[in-house]
Amino acid sequence: MTEYRDREITPRLLRALNSLPVVVLSGLRQAGKSTLLQHEPGIAGGHAYRTLDDFGSLSSARSNPEALLSQPVILDEVQRCPELLVAIKRAVDQNRAKGRFILSGSANLALMASVSESLAGRAGYFTLHPLTRREIRRETRSLPFIVQLLGNPDMDLQDADPIRDIEVLTGGLPPVCLDSRVHAADWFRAYIQTYVERDVRQLSQIADLVAFQTLAQLAALRTGQVLSIASVARDARLTAVTAGRYLDLLETSFLIRRLPPFLRNRGSRLIKSPKLHFTDSGLAARMAGIDSIEPGRDDRMRGPLYESHVVQNLSAILEAHLPDARLGFWHEQGRYEVDLVVEDGRRTVAIEIKAATRWTDSDLTGLRAFLDRTPGCIAAILAHNGSQAVRLGDRLLAVPIARLLA
Repeated sequence: MTEYRDREITPRLLRALNSLPVVVLSGLRQAGKSTLLQHEPGIAGGHAYRTLDDFGSLSSARSNPEALLSQPVILDEVQRCPELLVAIKRAVDQNRAKGRFILSGSANLALMASVSESLAGRAGYFTLHPLTRREIRRETRSLPFIVQLLGNPDMDLQDADPIRDIEVLTGGLPPVCLDSRVHAADWFRAYIQTYVERDVRQLSQIADLVAFQTLAQLAALRTGQVLSIASVARDARLTAVTAGRYLDLLETSFLIRRLPPFLRNRGSRLIKSPKLHFTDSGLAARMAGIDSIEPGRDDRMRGPLYESHVVQNLSAILEAHLPDARLGFWHEQGRYEVDLVVEDGRRTVAIEIKAATRWTDSDLTGLRAFLDRTPGCIAAILAHNGSQAVRLGDRLLAVPIARLLA
């Protein structure tokens, strides 16, 4: 069993339990949802724990859901029994006691229409991301760097040691990133097989699992790139409609996330191509067949995997500390681009990610263009894998990736 780490999302979950009858915690399989729900006293205390992975609990949920819901309960892997949500709706309508039900699962219930409709106005939705660097290193008591910067763009900058390639290749799934005895390649291989053969079959009727797995591998090879469904479909030898459905399934099961482009006209984001990122950089590497990202070995994937690792960490930090903040990217007609844009109200931070330890002036071109075009940008950061943090000009910073994720 891997060692438990405090999770940054916990305070938000506790607040929700004090104000809502149903709290939904979902996330990538093996991200640590069950462990959190059973180890945090303020969550586990006063709730029975049932997992629908257990045949008896699943049978009870289907045949006699009222008995299962007769007490405050944590229901894990609830996506295995969607019809249970109707019984939960009835129970909540009869008694809206706060914190009564905690639901957990490895499918994004908010994206499942039948579920979101059943729990409308009754539930708060939260995502548990893979472990962040802060959580792995037990540094969650301090305020995250990105949160500090949004509050005070003139804050003092600190140097930091570079992160290691192995951190990117391992990712943040607790069983593999916390236990050095685990052979990562074997673990990820079994994980992928379980996902394809079990989770996919539960969520959708897919006739050709091989074609689905091929598309998932092609998506891994495209992590950190602007998504073209037509291109993915062509390479996977699928129709665009089928490829789009498979990508939706990857997103519903938390394997991928799609970042919207940052545009002044917010409404037009919906019709522009998003950027594709795998939710966990270690999983992306294994599905793409990458076991080394040393400079000179596979430079094509080194940068995108580092970028996905940063997105993975910042997504979890923002979910816990700034839930209304949004992540996106910026691309101007093929001329300039910025890897990440963090929006929190009217405050914006642009981030360019560089896996190398050194940079040149040309690496700042996109950030400077973004600053010129975005008056609300309070800081533009070149995040590099060196150790030195410096101010390069008005609102322009170079910051170690390790400091950005601290």
